[in-house]
Formats: sequence, C-alpha cells, structure tokens
Amino acid sequence: MTTTSKPAKRRARSGSGSAKARRSAARLAAVQALYQIELAGAAPETVLAEFVSHRLGHEVDGISYVAADPLLFSAIVRGTSSRRAEIDTMLTAALDPKMPLERLELLLRAILRSGAFELLSEADTHPRIILTEYVELTKAFYAGREFGVINGVLDHLARRLRPEELEPSDTGYGRA
Repeated sequence: MTTTSKPAKRRARSGSGSAKARRSAARLAAVQALYQIELAGAAPETVLAEFVSHRLGHEVDGISYVAADPLLFSAIVRGTSSRRAEIDTMLTAALDPKMPLERLELLLRAILRSGAFELLSEADTHPRIILTEYVELTKAFYAGREFGVINGVLDHLARRLRPEELEPSDTGYGRA
C-alpha cells in the first residue's frame, strides 16, 4: 500500500501506481471487503458498490492510496463469495484438523479464501506470485507467525491445483 500526502479533500483517482501496485491494492481491498461481508453479513454487491464509491483509489483522511485494479478486486470478491463452499472445502482439507477453518480469525479466513480463489481462477498469475502477495498482505496485518499459516495452506493448494507451474525448473512468474 503506497501512500503520499495530499490536501485533505476527497477525490477519486484512477490508474495511479504501477500495474503490480494496483493488483496488490486490489488484493488488499478484496480481503477487507470479504472481511466486511462476513462480519456484517452484508451482500457482496452492496460491499462492492461501497468500496468502488468510497474507497478504491480515493483519498482518505489526507492520505492518497494507490488505485486498486477494479477488475481484479471485483473478480476476487464476487468469485470468492460465489465459490465459498468449494473454497472452504479445499481450505479445510489443507488445514491441520486441530485448527479448523471456522476457528481461524475472520481476517485470516478472508486472506485464505482470497488466495485460494486466485489460485483457482487467475491462470495468468503464477502461483508463487499469489503466495508472495498474500504472505506480504498478512504481514501488513499481523506481527506474529500468521503469515506461516497463509504460506503453508496456500502452498499446499497451489501444489494440488497447479503442480505443473511449480516444477523446480520453472523460473517464469507471470504477472503480479
């Protein structure tokens, strides 16, 4: 999340930041939206509309944020929401039985679900990039070892869902 100081007025920004930064911002916003959806029991379309109108690429409290890639943001939120049962089944199988999905904090679940959805649907993005992005995103929220859970579970899913892309000889990473 890149910030710069700007006047305190609120204005929309479109396209600021590199493509990689906009995709990272989309992932962050999608995790926040999924958290809000689960916490408040809100409809995905309602939360999507709120984020597009008031958060993505806007200046908030004098801080200007990189504009999120709106297509990736909406794809993650809609896709994760619509495929939640399938994603939760995969995550449950990848987690230690002593720590079931429903016992994880809402934020960790949102991060895992988003990452799992991308591994399922974002064929243009190399799985290592997806793992790295979600591990870094986790580090932005947590100071402990939570990133290890995210890394371990998403790595397990990536090896199961996209094994051909994780061959030891593979050096291509695709787009961020």
